[in-house]
This record gives sequence, structure tokens and C-alpha cells, in this order.
Amino acid sequence: MRLEAHLREQRDAGRKLLVPYVTGGLGTGWLDVVRAVAGAGADAIEIGIPFSDPVIDGRTIQEASQRALELGATPAKIVAEAAQLEVDVPLVVMTYCNPVQHAGYARFASELAAAGIDAAIVPDLPLDELDPWAEPAAAAGVETVLLAAPTTPDERLRAIVARSRGFVYGVALMGVTGERDQVAVQAQEVGRRCKAATDKPVLLGLGISTPDQAVEVASYADGVIVGSALVRRLLDGGGPEEAGAFVAALREGLDA
Repeated sequence: MRLEAHLREQRDAGRKLLVPYVTGGLGTGWLDVVRAVAGAGADAIEIGIPFSDPVIDGRTIQEASQRALELGATPAKIVAEAAQLEVDVPLVVMTYCNPVQHAGYARFASELAAAGIDAAIVPDLPLDELDPWAEPAAAAGVETVLLAAPTTPDERLRAIVARSRGFVYGVALMGVTGERDQVAVQAQEVGRRCKAATDKPVLLGLGISTPDQAVEVASYADGVIVGSALVRRLLDGGGPEEAGAFVAALREGLDA
């Protein structure tokens, strides 16, 4: 399944897009969490590959990554386990440049494609150094999603959206991932600038914690990415049922 084509189709049908984030390897039931989230109305699912130095992730995702690493998670193991998933929405991995480079760009891209993973987000890989990864990824059929920050200058924003595949990830606030009490003031401007620069799907993420916040942020773009609020429920002992219920509440709000 092609991520960008799928999201475009859903968006053009009038649907606000919802992409939840699940930390891969967070307990033996993480695959069931992904399945539950897919069944609850996700339009795509972001699977985090745990890394020891997650530079854009806040306390919740860091804690989840560390717990998964202690349970034996590795990039190869997460990708291999993800191959067992049979869900009807695209899958996106989120990882960092170090493990991708260690595996070898072409090899990692091929492994993702073989596992049925449609796209990758590598947030610490600069646009100017993208080609060694993006070219073998494209050859393998893996789309590379790029991030646009509130401080991204207009010229660079145009370059980012031109190179991004799947969707454009608008960073809704300055800082790291994590739950917030209210939507960041930058979210509206980031959504406006990204939407003005491209017709690709634009999703906003970071700091979206409740259905009401998801609805507000989605009004600035084509949809939202929700990570820490879901992962916190998993860290607190929630399983597939609770994860599915939370995503269903997000979906209900976006569809209202």
C-alpha cells in the first residue's frame, strides 16, 4: 500500500487524517496494540524503533524506548515482527540515522519493504544529506517523510515539501514530543505555511493529547499524529483495548 496515495484518497474524500504512534517492542503485545489501533480508525500507523538517544523525543517516548530496549528490542527484531502484521492501513517506521546507517541504507530499506512497511521517518537526517538514504529507499518502494519545523525558513520549507514523500510532518511546537495541556500557538502557522507550500497531505504532530486538541490542530492541516498520549497509556499498563478506545475517541472527534 502506498502511503501518500492512501492518505490523499482519504483526505480528498473529506476525512481528517489520524496517524497514531506506537513504540515497537513495548511488551509482548505490541503487535496487538497496532492491530487494535488500526481497527479503531487510524489512517496509517507510525511504529517507533527504540533508540538509546532519541533526540526529538520527550520523557514518555524516551521511557517507552528504554523499556523496549531492556526487553530486547532491536531494529531488525522490530521490522521482522512488523512483518507479521496484517492491517489494512500503511505502516511507517520512525527511527534515527545511527541505526539506519549501521544497518546500511540499501539493506535497511529493503528490509522495510520486505516487511510490508511503506515509509520511514528519520528526523535527524538533514535534507542536505538525504540522498544516500532516500535514493535506495525510493528504489525499494519506501517513502521518506520529512519534517518541517516552526522556524524553517520559506526557501527551505519549499525544498522539504518537494522532497517529502507520504506526507509532510509539520512540527506543531518547538521542543520535544510529549503531552501538553493546550495546543501550541505555532501549530496554526505551521499548518498554514505547509499547506501553502504543497498539495501533499500535511499532518501536524507533537503535543497533541486529547480528542479536542486533535480536532483543533486538524483544522489547521489535513490531520494529526498522536504519540505520547497513546504511549503513556501503554506505559501505565493499558493494552490493546485501551489503546483502541483512545484512538476511537480521537477518530470520533475528528469525524464529528
